[in-house]
Amino acid sequence: MTSVLRRVFESENRDGEISILFLDDNGILKLNRKYRGIERPTDVLSFALNQGDFPDPQPEMWGDIVISVETAARQAVEAGDSFEDEITRLLVHGALHLLGYDHERSKKDAARMRRMEWKIISSMEKD
Repeated sequence: MTSVLRRVFESENRDGEISILFLDDNGILKLNRKYRGIERPTDVLSFALNQGDFPDPQPEMWGDIVISVETAARQAVEAGDSFEDEITRLLVHGALHLLGYDHERSKKDAARMRRMEWKIISSMEKD
């Protein structure tokens, strides 16, 4: 996991710390409901520390990534990928959110984020 996150931060010439939490669908559902008002589990949530009422309390601390292992396992099967590959994809996705990428703002932003995800993941496959 560390090498995955390191690759994301290196792609943006940044450094910092991230906390990772793995939950089941019920646990991530509760967070999705509380913080996004969405009544269903999701695969990954990111909570950036540089947003909200107190931006940049500790600039080297980027925030939290929360992953549902149940959703990740289902998505891996559906995509024909390994569980490890799906976790890698979710870590990259979550970390990019912490760095300011947001696929929900616009189609242009979504395409930009997808390109960056692909670039990072494909660079790891070459190693």
